[in-house]
Amino acid sequence: MNTATKAKTYERAIKVFKTHGGLLSSTEAIQAGIHPRDLYAMRDAKLLEQMSRGLYRLSDMPSLENPDLVTVAKRVPKGVLCLISALALHELTTQIPHEVYVALKMGARIHRLENLPLRIFHFSGKAFTEGIEERKVDGVAFRVYSKEKTLADCFKYRNVVGMDTALEALRNYWKSRGKNMDKLTHFSKICRVENVMRPYLETIQE
Repeated sequence: MNTATKAKTYERAIKVFKTHGGLLSSTEAIQAGIHPRDLYAMRDAKLLEQMSRGLYRLSDMPSLENPDLVTVAKRVPKGVLCLISALALHELTTQIPHEVYVALKMGARIHRLENLPLRIFHFSGKAFTEGIEERKVDGVAFRVYSKEKTLADCFKYRNVVGMDTALEALRNYWKSRGKNMDKLTHFSKICRVENVMRPYLETIQE
């Protein structure tokens, strides 16, 4: 490939990346007409940054606010942000998650993501499918459980997140605008923690 042809090829590829917010998985890039050899060549030429295996981003884009979450959103599209990661997103905790907490449907498997602090939980039935919201971070769409579903999950997984964290989140939720106790009760039943949560709910409502 001569220099002029190479420049045109890279220019077309850059336009494709820009129409997708500057970030593509290798599968998405190939489906959009970018040849794998051009991806590798653009990476070697520093036109692309390889964020993780099979995930590329234009090198001249502004720094990402949350690169770990963006990587998970692109590499684990069927996952749902949960537990402490969801609490942090909803501003219901002072905890800073050192891992990205993601729920997958029971039985689902993913390839290992190198150098990414990822913690996987497997949910089943309505505990996986209900309460999912769509958000965006750095222009990338991802799924996250609602405040109410996340609170119920945290009480269900209180031995993982810590009861102090679950209670802090519950108190913060009670003080927040837009709280919906009917929704919270609904998800506490789905997660089978209604009896666990009831005394704490009665205490904060006094």
